[in-house]
Amino acid sequence: MTKIKEIFKSIQGEGPYIGYEQLFVRFCKCNLKCGYCDTDFLADDKTMDYTPEKLADELNSFKQIHSVSLTGGEPLLEVDFLSKFLPLCKHKIYLETNATLPENLSEIIDYVDTISADIKLESATGNKNNFELHSKFFDIAKNKDIFAKVVFNKNITQYEIDETVKLVKKYNLELILQPQMRGDSFVDSTEDIEDIFKIFSEKYPKARLIPQMHKFLKVQ
Repeated sequence: MTKIKEIFKSIQGEGPYIGYEQLFVRFCKCNLKCGYCDTDFLADDKTMDYTPEKLADELNSFKQIHSVSLTGGEPLLEVDFLSKFLPLCKHKIYLETNATLPENLSEIIDYVDTISADIKLESATGNKNNFELHSKFFDIAKNKDIFAKVVFNKNITQYEIDETVKLVKKYNLELILQPQMRGDSFVDSTEDIEDIFKIFSEKYPKARLIPQMHKFLKVQ
């Protein structure tokens, strides 16, 4: 049994899969506290309790979706639940994760199709940089359809840029650079955003600048 904050159908608004219709399942726990997080994932009186079987039955009733997006919070904190639920789910699985729980990923990796993995930067999140932990995560995920996503602002350091590029080069990952937003507006100027993107793209040709499009579209 686990608590699910919400289940909803919407358009993927981040990364290379922008525009696909997905079924989102939002989990209620997270092991990080990122400074820019604006997602209400904590359990409340509207939160539903699910068994693995009940969740699979509900999701399997949906047709013609690209995939099920496991999001949060941090879904990998519910690895015991996922290990029972995922074999029952008939849809493709798209995992949105902060990429800090490699051991948990290893337990369910066979059931995951696509991984949207954050590289968390201290300059944006307030959490300590941990590129070594991200590397362990990517080493387990490297044979899956995986891309890395970085939320950044103008406080990003040269060290963070260099270490991020070093990491994605090691695994030949597509790198999605996501400007930090507040509501549907950028935190920084477009000039600052473009300058940072140029630094990344000169070091790594597979870097792409893609903002959170669902915020501009005003969809969930």
